[in-house]
Amino acid sequence: MSKDVCAATKSKWAHLQCEQYNSSAPGDEYFGRMKMSYLGIDNTYKDGAISAGDYTTDPRLISKLDFATDALRRWASKYPHDPQLARAYFLGVMVLRKVYTQPEQDTAWEFIQTLVSQYSGTYFGRVMKTSLAKGFTEHLMATAQVCPTPLPIGVGVMPEVTPDVTPTPSPAPGHPSIVVIVPPCVPSKAASL
Repeated sequence: MSKDVCAATKSKWAHLQCEQYNSSAPGDEYFGRMKMSYLGIDNTYKDGAISAGDYTTDPRLISKLDFATDALRRWASKYPHDPQLARAYFLGVMVLRKVYTQPEQDTAWEFIQTLVSQYSGTYFGRVMKTSLAKGFTEHLMATAQVCPTPLPIGVGVMPEVTPDVTPTPSPAPGHPSIVVIVPPCVPSKAASL
């Protein structure tokens, strides 16, 4: 028989506060491989959002974010009703949507779905639901291709085939649309010699 530690509260508000307090992770408990506190997770995501700028594919930043994501998942599995989880998921979305790699875009989409389904009553869940109503687009960075070999001097310009414009299909219901960004070509090492 489990004893309700919040049963002695005098009002509904006090009962709610007691339940939130008792379902929260202590500030000195650490999660994941890097042993991050919930404040460390939030700070890693905030710092990552600043470091990412408009977008990034920097593996060093991605590594730090992956450690924070691992810690967040372990925190959520141990304290599923912690009221601070919604904030951490929200901060995770804010930075992971700036990382243009498939795993991070998938994690951002997973966190969005978690906020909308499990934390829809929180401020962060409502903000994400409003943002999602406007649409979510996954951004991916394609691999840079080698530039074509320049024509020898005196040879005319070769006619190019005009590419056909292909419409982007609409995303399936419940899935984000995807934009692949193609970086400029990089010169081959043989051409620069």
